[in-house]
Parts: sequence; C-alpha cells; structure tokens
Amino acid sequence: MIWPINPLNPYPGTSDGKFPADWQYIFEPIETLTYVAANTNKIALGTSVIDMLFHNPVILARRFVTLDVLSKGRCIAGLGIGWSKDEYHASNIPFRDRGKRADEYIQILKKIWTEDIVEFKGRYYSIPASKVGPKPIQKSHIPIYLGGYNQRTFVRIANYASGWICVIRNSLDDVKSCIDRIRNECYNAKRDPKDVHIAAILYPDVVDYSHTDNERKHGNDSKSKQRQLLSGSIDQIGKDLQDIKEIGVDHTILNFNRSPINNNIDNIIDVSKQLSGFIR
Repeated sequence: MIWPINPLNPYPGTSDGKFPADWQYIFEPIETLTYVAANTNKIALGTSVIDMLFHNPVILARRFVTLDVLSKGRCIAGLGIGWSKDEYHASNIPFRDRGKRADEYIQILKKIWTEDIVEFKGRYYSIPASKVGPKPIQKSHIPIYLGGYNQRTFVRIANYASGWICVIRNSLDDVKSCIDRIRNECYNAKRDPKDVHIAAILYPDVVDYSHTDNERKHGNDSKSKQRQLLSGSIDQIGKDLQDIKEIGVDHTILNFNRSPINNNIDNIIDVSKQLSGFIR
C-alpha cells in the first residue's frame, strides 16, 4: 500500500530491510483485474493478496462481487492480514488483534455473498440488517484463499476459507509441512481436507544447464554445485512442477517478476505453455 522510507519493521527479504524497489509502483489489484476481465474469457482472476483489514469489509465484498459479475464468475479473493506496521498506521487500524478481526471479516464476506438479508454484530464489525447486492455469479460464494504461515492462519483456513495461497522458492519441505498442518486443522474442524485447495506462487528461472567446456575441465566443482528448485531447463523445472503437484498443490501460479524474461511477454507465454504441459 505504501513504501515507507524508514520501515518500523524491516522487510526480511532484503539486506537493508527496505521494501523491494519495484514495490513503489503497483496498480490496485481489483481495478487491474477488472480491466483484464474485459479483455479475457477464461482465465481465473485472483488477488495475491489483498490485506483485507485495510479495507471496509462491505465495500471490499462489493468490489469483489463486481469483478465476479463482470467476469462471469472468474474471481478468486486472495486475502491476508499483512505484517507492516507502517501500513496499519496509514490505515488507522490497530496492529494488535488482527487475527481476531480477520475471523470476523471473513464471516462478513461470506454473509454478504450468500445471504439475502445481511446482519452482523461482532466485536470489531457491525452491520445492521440490510440487503447487500448484487450477489456473485459463483455459488455458494467467491473462493477465499488466505495467505500466511502461522498456525492461527491454518486454523482460520480450516474454519472459513476455500484454500491456502503460498510461495514456493527453494524447498518443498516447509510447504509440505504446512499442507499437513492445514489438513490436521481440517480434521479438527470436522472438514474434509480435500475441500481446501492449495495454490502456490512459483518463480521459474529457465536457464541452460548443459555442460560447457569449462565445466568439463572442473568437473568436481560442477557436480558440487546443486541446482536450485525451479531453476534449470524446461524439463528440469517441469519435473519440479510434478513434484510440487505430488505434495498436494492444486493450483500453480507462474510469476516472472525479476526474471530475465520479465519484460518479454512472448517469452513468458512460450515458457508458461511449455511448463503447463507437465502438470495438466
């Protein structure tokens, strides 16, 4: 939402704690996806992720419904609760109890999307008995995917959400562990784990890993260098995608931000088509 000059809590993904530079220029997601909806016919249109607590729940629910109706039922609501104290300050929302707020928030979204007369009286939100329309095309409601990695998030997913959205970079072990924990929470909530779908954002890095003359001269050094997950040839990354599917991921999202081909749409389409053949 903002790019703080001196963050109150540093971003863990950079050495200096500052947000990535390309985060200074980001379109609002629902408006962008509404434009995409008008120019496409089949692809799903999802957010990854909107920090829900920065928005009024009734207004955000209506914005998602507008996208779902205009796209004829292709919307996915990817939501999170954020981690940046600066963004909470800018939104005038308390940083504490954000998990409890999120529990109420998701219940409100589902009420607005499914019930003829919406009424809610909670600790953090209140809606007088009202009609809120239109309703989404998708039934019973727009799918809700939640991002996050702590146990409270997994409990929230098991009780309220349609799925979990995560990022896979260097290892499958942590993601597999999280999927198992979500499944356990589903059993605790008396819910079939198969009802909770797993979506993963991937950052494929297609490179040529054929051995050069220099590598043959230094064979031992070459062998000791381990290939990173999702980096290598099309076939190698395709095998990684199959392994990712095997651990329980239902929906993969290929992200080419900061990739060598990130500004070449033709190459992105070509690589995406080749990789999709391994898991369809």
